Amino acid sequence: MKRLLLLPALVACGLALPSLAQARTVELGTYSDSARSKCPGDPCEVLARTTGYQGRAGSVRNPFRIPHAGYIVAFTITLAPLTNSQVQFFDDTFGSPPEARLSILRRGKRRRTRLNHRLIAQSKLFQLQSFIGTNRATTPSFVLTPALRVRRNYVVALTTPTWAPAFVGGIGSSNWWRSSRHRGHCSARFVTERTAQQHLLGVRRYGCTYRGARLMYTATYVPDPRPVRR
Repeated sequence: MKRLLLLPALVACGLALPSLAQARTVELGTYSDSARSKCPGDPCEVLARTTGYQGRAGSVRNPFRIPHAGYIVAFTITLAPLTNSQVQFFDDTFGSPPEARLSILRRGKRRRTRLNHRLIAQSKLFQLQSFIGTNRATTPSFVLTPALRVRRNYVVALTTPTWAPAFVGGIGSSNWWRSSRHRGHCSARFVTERTAQQHLLGVRRYGCTYRGARLMYTATYVPDPRPVRR
């Protein structure tokens, strides 16, 4: 799997966070098993016009939930290979160019509000067309300037206002992800609806949970320094 735009040293990123160069980093969304898109074969599926996050990936539960306060400083997105005709089809169906951004969500705390998600922060949009190859998957990395502040139990989600070939379906049911689509609008017939969450501090109910699939992104998390007990 080809890796593009390798991350520079954090100290050189202009993040105005002097402690990050010495801090431990954690890559959220990395797993011991692998998942591979069927693209450019059939069926070729993409993530389109929505915000979503992985709730479970095999044995890993809540891979994008923040354990305690820190920063998200970068992310990667794995893009499946596509033919030129497939790119044209997705452009015509969902809009152009393919693009993505990270979103930081805060879930409701009570049982009846647990599917309500407030958009706390969001990165800028990154265009993806130059990274989509025809022969193999690519994994570009994007540094976030400024870094995104996160608190305990926040969730790191992926937003695609148009589309991105960062999706793997047809895998085990222990893999599932949650989408910002409305309940009752979870089937393929509603996939062209614009449901990406992009209004800061706005609340959206994540009404669709999809099993047997995985969103192909990771996020680089730098936790705040914690006092050492002696």
